[in-house]
Amino acid sequence: MKNKRVSMFYTLPQILLDIVCIYASYWIAFILRLDNKVPPNYVDAFQHFMPWATIICLAVFALSRFYNTMWQFASLDELIQICFGTGFAGVLLLVLGYTVFNPERFPFTVYVMGGILMLLFVGFSRFSFRLMRRARKKNELSRRKDKEEFHRVMIIGAGETGSMIIKEMKSAPETSGIPVVAIDDNRAKRGSRIHGVKVVGGRESIIRAAARYNVDQILLAIPTSKKKDLQEILQICSKTGCQLKTVPEYSEVLENGVDTQSIRDVEITDLLGRDEITLDVDEICGYLKDKTVLVTGGGGSIGSELCRQIALFNPKKIIIFDIYENNAYDLQNELLMRFKRLNLEVLIGSVRDAVRVNHVFEVCRPDVVFHAAAHKHVPLMELSPGEAVKNNVFGTLNVAKAADKFGVKRMVLISTDKAVNPTNVMGATKRICELIIQYFSRHSKTDFVAVRFGNVLGSNGSVIPLFKKQIASGGPVTVTHPDIIRYFMTIPEAARLVLQAGGMAKGGEIFVLDMGQPVKIADLARNLIRLSGYEPDVDIKIVYTGLRPGEKLYEELLLDSEGGCAKTSHELIYIGTPIPFSEETFLSELDTLRHCAGVDNVRMMEIIHHLVPTYTGHAEKSDALAQAEEEKETEA
Repeated sequence: MKNKRVSMFYTLPQILLDIVCIYASYWIAFILRLDNKVPPNYVDAFQHFMPWATIICLAVFALSRFYNTMWQFASLDELIQICFGTGFAGVLLLVLGYTVFNPERFPFTVYVMGGILMLLFVGFSRFSFRLMRRARKKNELSRRKDKEEFHRVMIIGAGETGSMIIKEMKSAPETSGIPVVAIDDNRAKRGSRIHGVKVVGGRESIIRAAARYNVDQILLAIPTSKKKDLQEILQICSKTGCQLKTVPEYSEVLENGVDTQSIRDVEITDLLGRDEITLDVDEICGYLKDKTVLVTGGGGSIGSELCRQIALFNPKKIIIFDIYENNAYDLQNELLMRFKRLNLEVLIGSVRDAVRVNHVFEVCRPDVVFHAAAHKHVPLMELSPGEAVKNNVFGTLNVAKAADKFGVKRMVLISTDKAVNPTNVMGATKRICELIIQYFSRHSKTDFVAVRFGNVLGSNGSVIPLFKKQIASGGPVTVTHPDIIRYFMTIPEAARLVLQAGGMAKGGEIFVLDMGQPVKIADLARNLIRLSGYEPDVDIKIVYTGLRPGEKLYEELLLDSEGGCAKTSHELIYIGTPIPFSEETFLSELDTLRHCAGVDNVRMMEIIHHLVPTYTGHAEKSDALAQAEEEKETEA
């Protein structure tokens, strides 16, 4: 009832204003046509004709949605709407005037002039709503300027997206930002103005323009730019000390449009990411569409993104299997909100529990399995090596056995570059996981494959969340070594490539993802400090703490014995050459390892070294563990 009252409050004045416009249009047309001398018989005819004409015009206006439109936001679309509505009404009055309502027939030009005047009067009355809103906003903006309650914004990108953002920011000062200058690399645009904002130059002018126009916020409105260009521009912008904002990626802009609500802070992923990865949709659809897909560790960083990406390919069902219920619950809500028709099931359990794993496979009968469940924190696993073995090695073995037993078509293991020449227990266990995949690929009808890649930006436990917390608390930011480097990949990028590699699988492959150029962790820390609005080593100190147990300066993606990589149909995916190993004793050694894990760590490490000859690390033992082993050796 209240909504109807509000609607009538806005609609009734518009109807009354339209009646005045309609009467005025045709009466002025009479006066102009007849040189201000209207015969009495025309006056009588006009009085007889106009009530019907008004009703007809109002009906046409209603059908043209004149009374359902927010005219304070009117633009070109609304102008076309007015032209169509008033034009149709004018033609209709002309036809009816000559056939029904006016036997004496007004002069033809009265109808034409009346229709034109009606377009002008009605159009002006409608756009006056926008003019009043604009005047009110200008007054509000003037008051805000006096109080300095707004950001002075530089817009980078004078294309369609930049134009839309400038227009909205100028009409909506509540966004706390007013555009004062624009930047674009297109020389043809330099010196021109977009909604009153001048384009002063290309990226080489950013630092100078930021100082000249007293800019305190920079907004990147270039969603179609290549990552290389974006990274170069961001590097320049980070030197200005301004707050950095950006619009979503081009795919999001196409799907949802762009406005001030979609503007977000620039993230470190914008500095390190690559251009959008192209996927062979047909190849992926071939093994995911209408299939039941199980994702172990589905609530984790990689697992959850795999679920999001898989949902795009219309699977028959997605099963999230995870030990941590909170993450799984949040992901369940997110997926069901985003994909209304998704058949989704969330199951809680551990891959270490062979009985639970078998029950899940027996009941759900998955066609495809992505095994992402694992312990991955290197220093923690150095202190608890038995737990790394139980979860990573035997969790993978349990899943692989179940996949073989229940006829899964394809199983994809998520591996890591730390499995190559490992210096830590976590990497060594993941290398054993790869061996398990290779073993089962030769003794099963299921296609078993592994996908190996490096660090993932923003994943749980990665350096970026840690750096952000340290910056938020005022520093210092801790880096283990000034020369330490890592390969980085965004979470969506990794998930897409995993899905693509899964589509290429024939069984036994270890797919290696192209990680791009390695990044110095120290440089990563400095960029993150700048993006947070601080100066590295001035506002926020960087402290080097030394390499942690099991950590090395750089990671590798291939073992020396794997030789080179074979190319695939995708430019970012390669295949490593499988390394022969003793399959006759492999399962028995795993069985011995199972009994030693967490019980006899000395024997456990001996077996790991035997299974992974390239493993050069030693578990960093806690004081209690070291003392226990020392006592055991003394007793012996």
